[in-house]
Amino acid sequence: MSDQSARLAPHYSMFQVSGRLLLTGHSHQAWPDVALEGQVEAFHDAARDVDDKWGRALAKADEVRAGFRRFLGDPAAELALGANTHELVLRFLSALDLRARPRLVTSDGEFHTLRRQLGRLAEEGVELVRVPAEPAGTLAERLAVAVDDRTAAVLVSAVLFETARIVPGLGALAGACRRRGAELLIDAYHALGVVPFSTAEAEPAWVVGGGYKYLQLGEGNCFLRIPPHAALLRPVITGWFSEFAELAAERRDGEVRYPTGEARFAGSTYDPTSHYRAARVFGFFSEHGLTPEFLRQVSLRQVGLLAGRFDALDAPEDLITRDRRGSLGDFGGFLALRTPYAARLRDGLAARGVLTDSRGDYLRVGPAPYLSDAQLVSAVDALGAEIAEIRQGTEVTAGHHERDRDG
Repeated sequence: MSDQSARLAPHYSMFQVSGRLLLTGHSHQAWPDVALEGQVEAFHDAARDVDDKWGRALAKADEVRAGFRRFLGDPAAELALGANTHELVLRFLSALDLRARPRLVTSDGEFHTLRRQLGRLAEEGVELVRVPAEPAGTLAERLAVAVDDRTAAVLVSAVLFETARIVPGLGALAGACRRRGAELLIDAYHALGVVPFSTAEAEPAWVVGGGYKYLQLGEGNCFLRIPPHAALLRPVITGWFSEFAELAAERRDGEVRYPTGEARFAGSTYDPTSHYRAARVFGFFSEHGLTPEFLRQVSLRQVGLLAGRFDALDAPEDLITRDRRGSLGDFGGFLALRTPYAARLRDGLAARGVLTDSRGDYLRVGPAPYLSDAQLVSAVDALGAEIAEIRQGTEVTAGHHERDRDG
């Protein structure tokens, strides 16, 4: 067992990470056992304090913000929190002047949150420009070229969710947006906790992300990083928590006032249990030295091991292959295998006790720091067995077709 997995795995006993091949690390990592302590603490606070629990709950929310700031490399970041990125993206979109600037620019490789919502806005008359995501190495540059004076915002991922490709050049893209007066929103969900990310490199971008994946926070823990100039914007979709600190103040009919900072993009009543859980997990990360730099080192080694073992299978490229352009440093935290049999392989692996997932033509294999090298090797061995079955089946089918032609 590798050093970090031997040290970490015992702390994930409830998810049984030592006895299961959980290769869904890019989608849903296991939670450390301390997460349950946070959930129990939330119940106890509610039972003791009833409606007065909110003071303690808001303090937990501040702990969650502090945890996210460490992974954004931005200790002063203003962060609005939300249960999911969709609600946060909606608040962002609602602050744009789409009447004056009716154009949004994005890529065709964005996660479903953006893909679906932006597509629906296009049906209502918003001009939507989708730039091809590949090649990822030039995506930021091509997005910058697509920005004009009618563009309200550019929305793009730091790491593409299907291919694991890192999108370089976001700082230059931010500069292009600033010169044109357009906003830039970066989806950092597939970067945080596996690819070091710094908001300073793409100022003054908005950043959306969360902890369901690599940060092991579970559901209900997402954020929107608010750049300084957001003080000039008035989101149409606005929750009453935006005036939480001023509920006793005099209100004037016909005027919706906004506070400064993250509260400007706040929502409303939510279940604070997720923040209790996340605060415990962020504490666990700090206690065990799970920094962005350390987690990147572990990820590169694990993905490299998976890639090397996959290459050793010598599978036919028309059956399954991986992107070998560049280096492993050009990718995020999972191995993306392109295959027309992605869903079949996912199901076959699950039957063998190996949990992965698939997106379209991609089988995604995601390690995590609590997994040992031996577990990763076993997972690829199972993949090899599944590939052999498919290969045998295709050869039999081809033989039947050949006999039919001869007959």
